[in-house]
Amino acid sequence: MRTISATEASRRFSELLDAIEAGDTVTVTRGNRRIAEIRPVRRRTGRDLRAALGDIPPPDDRFVADIAGAIEDLTDEGTDPWAGE
Repeated sequence: MRTISATEASRRFSELLDAIEAGDTVTVTRGNRRIAEIRPVRRRTGRDLRAALGDIPPPDDRFVADIAGAIEDLTDEGTDPWAGE
């Protein structure tokens, strides 16, 4: 892991992003204090979402009805507010 000052990070931001894109994790300091750690984004997949939601039971009928009612209350004529006009 590389450590650089905030001033250096500012001056060499493009190079910093290149290093992070290549897989490096960089710690940024200000006044000898660690203030940030920048690392590559972890790509998420549908498999990650399924794993995260795996232990959560599906919504029951009442929840589904409550959501449908809330959407209906938000619309003028019971139309989907997120559907294009």
